[in-house]
Amino acid sequence: MPDNLQASVTPLPAGPRSFYDRFVKRAADALVAGALLLLLLPVLLLVWAAVVAVLGFPAFYFDRRAGRGGVPIVIGKFRSMSESLDRDGLPLSDVERLGAFGRFLRRTSLDELPQLLSVVSGDMSLIGPRPLPLRYVARYNPRQIRRLEVRPGLTGLAQVWGRNGLDWPARLELDVRYVEMLSRWYAPLIDVGILAATVGVVVWQGLTGRGIAGAGSVTMKEFEP
Repeated sequence: MPDNLQASVTPLPAGPRSFYDRFVKRAADALVAGALLLLLLPVLLLVWAAVVAVLGFPAFYFDRRAGRGGVPIVIGKFRSMSESLDRDGLPLSDVERLGAFGRFLRRTSLDELPQLLSVVSGDMSLIGPRPLPLRYVARYNPRQIRRLEVRPGLTGLAQVWGRNGLDWPARLELDVRYVEMLSRWYAPLIDVGILAATVGVVVWQGLTGRGIAGAGSVTMKEFEP
């Protein structure tokens, strides 16, 4: 792991874990994510080759995010922005560095596929709150910080209800509601429903581009409480 991706923080107290969360969900994550990696291997190789051809090396972007309990994890994505610099040697704005190819990767969520490896390793789950930057942990209120009681997910309740089109309070509240539902008897049905809805959402967003970015941003505005 690169040195600049290593960090240590004091882990937050973990929330109570149900039998489903502790055993069934984790086993399902490993099996399904592993199967998807094998099934989508040709797609992964094709996207990797396209990123190298259009944007050059490196093909991947790595970032530290807050995992379960606020423990740092490293997630990977296919790179969607160029590394273009201005005349002073400084990176251009996100808008200038995100070209048509990068927008395509984000609209289709193809840039997120490498995170299946994080699901297999146990850092992430298929379903859960999206992993957000470590610097956000100190900004959560006592309710919002509950989103860290579970593994972050490849997709989640907030993603199928608007993704980055939601404002931060609504998005974080949906994350907490998912955490609360995970201890209910119907939690498996919720996960299956979110997984199924994600397919439709990805197709819809790929066609329309809605929900990919927050208002006035190419991604999502910084979370400020």
